[in-house]
Amino acid sequence: MFACQNLEGNIIASIPYDVKILKSNSADELIALIQSLHVKRLVIDHYGIDAQFEQKVKEATGVQIFSLDDTYQAHACDILLNHNLYADASRYKNLVSKHCELRCGSLYTLIRDEFKEEKKQPREKIYDILVAMGGTDASNITLSILKTLPHSLHVSVLTTTANAHLSELQAYVKDQPNIALHVNSNEVAKLLHQSRLAVVTPSVMVHEVLFMEVPFIAIKVASNQDDMYHYLHQNGYPVLKEWDASLFMQLYNAQ
Repeated sequence: MFACQNLEGNIIASIPYDVKILKSNSADELIALIQSLHVKRLVIDHYGIDAQFEQKVKEATGVQIFSLDDTYQAHACDILLNHNLYADASRYKNLVSKHCELRCGSLYTLIRDEFKEEKKQPREKIYDILVAMGGTDASNITLSILKTLPHSLHVSVLTTTANAHLSELQAYVKDQPNIALHVNSNEVAKLLHQSRLAVVTPSVMVHEVLFMEVPFIAIKVASNQDDMYHYLHQNGYPVLKEWDASLFMQLYNAQ
């Protein structure tokens, strides 16, 4: 069961489980829901929920709290998961209680089953590049990338209906026969497997790209990608701290 707000650009319709709609970010509202449903474990994946919020919920309900974190924030949880390659359990010292079970690093990296199954399949590389700049792509970088790349390339683009620039993107690709736009695709693993190169953000998708052994260029677009950016940079992967058309083409031509 999921609990979330019905905010603009949400993907509630794609959640294959019962969804309870919250009217606010209030801990009291969540506490009331937990108590009414007799919930035993609460999984939290939300940058706006902090240790104080978690502590209030735990004291009021007694639930076991499993929190996901990738920016080294304080938590009042029983289990903390940072499944990123760069995750360092020692950085959570003084951020969680000594009783908190830390699950950090590549040993706990989450790879969806669709990628594990897809990797077993033989696929022809029909796309020169896959562009996946996040479901919302708030900075509209996807369009900038498409305009920068040579128009002769066969490009696959992944996005969602949460992308505020979707109509602009659709209008652009309408006259670009070499660009295939995939919105809310259920074939992400297949499309990645069919691509020679991926252009992504330094986010959790990097785990999937590495798992599929597809070369990539990562472009940082948000502050919560800082740690992954630094990890990739320090380990010699092609990354950009921000969008720069000239530097991007240098990295592309070096592939």
